[in-house]
Amino acid sequence: MKEIVVTKSAAVTKFLDALNHPLISEIEQLRSTILSAVSGLTENIKWNGPNYCYENADRITMRIQPPKQIQLIFHRGAKKLAQPTGKLIDDNSQLLIWKENDRAVATFNCMDDIVKHQSNLIDIVNKWIEAAK
Repeated sequence: MKEIVVTKSAAVTKFLDALNHPLISEIEQLRSTILSAVSGLTENIKWNGPNYCYENADRITMRIQPPKQIQLIFHRGAKKLAQPTGKLIDDNSQLLIWKENDRAVATFNCMDDIVKHQSNLIDIVNKWIEAAK
């Protein structure tokens, strides 16, 4: 398997450095995990948190406020699209809470949560990016 080079956005790093967020280590771990999952992901700021795009389309947004937990919102972009008849991806990790068939949320409360679910998260990111193309 080819190693993916992780390139964090300088703008996102600067934004996060200015926040003094209590879960900054967890945010940084999630950034690295997401960016290492799929080649070609780019990172910017959306909804006052890190956002991940594939081929210039928003796909995963990190919700970092309120600073008690971190949520990853898996979606197909800002425009409302026709709902798929079933969930966009198959996921047996129980990490995702489905809001609609094309929108799901994963919640992390601490570094242990992230480490425990890291391989599941990488799998979910890969499946999501592929399905949302």
